[in-house]
Amino acid sequence: MTYTKSTVLPVSPEDAFALLTEPERLRRWQTVSARVDLRAGGEYRWTVIPGHVAAGTFREVEPGRRLVFGWGWEGNADLLPDTSTVTVTVTPTEGGTRVTLEHDGLNEEQAASHAEGWSHYFERLEEVATRGDAGPDEWSAVPAELDELTSAEATLAVLQGILRNLTVEDQPKQTPCSEFTCHDLAEHLFGSITGLGSMAGVTVTNPGSGPLEHRVATMAAQAIEGWRARGLDGTVPSPAGGEMPAAMAAGILSVEFLLHGWDFAQASGQEVPVSDEVVDYVRAIAEKLVPGSRERGAFAEEQTPAADANPLARLAAYAGRTPVAA
Repeated sequence: MTYTKSTVLPVSPEDAFALLTEPERLRRWQTVSARVDLRAGGEYRWTVIPGHVAAGTFREVEPGRRLVFGWGWEGNADLLPDTSTVTVTVTPTEGGTRVTLEHDGLNEEQAASHAEGWSHYFERLEEVATRGDAGPDEWSAVPAELDELTSAEATLAVLQGILRNLTVEDQPKQTPCSEFTCHDLAEHLFGSITGLGSMAGVTVTNPGSGPLEHRVATMAAQAIEGWRARGLDGTVPSPAGGEMPAAMAAGILSVEFLLHGWDFAQASGQEVPVSDEVVDYVRAIAEKLVPGSRERGAFAEEQTPAADANPLARLAAYAGRTPVAA
């Protein structure tokens, strides 16, 4: 079966094509993370929502006009990567650009489920083309199955949205981490992601330039992909010496992303759009990690949260933080 979807975007064909292919643009409406080698024969890997990774190979690439790529899902025996075909055409029209998607090679059940997915993301594509960012994706807010890696992807999505709104004026602002401004915290985060990736056997590469959101997103995607390839069984070298369970090490990603997302948000006056379910899951991880790390000076003493504090503010207080306003 073939599923077809079309919409008109108020942008040029070149901008429409960029929204469909550039990782920085894809993260604003369709993916948590995206790796793209945009050429015929090049591969892509998109974490669409936590725990669901679409992957395949580009078959035809005509910039600003047409894109053909194989489609499927990692770990889905019914529709593996490259086992169906997506064709996207981009044509100028009155009022902007018409984007038409045809998804071929699906059975009836697959066509129905993908119709729901493409409809959802085309609505977000229209939003990003109209106002620059579609905002948090409700489908990513609460993964169907929370584990150390889906939690990392969900909290990464939260962190990226906060980083995307930081400005140059925010760089010298103090965060709830007394030793870190926003600039300092970004450098710390680069180091953390690099170290956590190395624990999974991955060499994480810092792009070295570009917006902070782009650099963190690119590095975090490398680390998480490395952990997915390694798996969570067994032990890995601990930063404190000796060994630690691999699952616990992978869990540090969620703690880093969510707590530092809160830090950046506090410094820049933003809200943190995260579900209580994800916060509760990360809190359970933190309660295993923080006490020992506190003894080594990595966390300050637990603080008393405000009576009306939400779950994330309570987690931050547990980790030794107080709101900037306080």
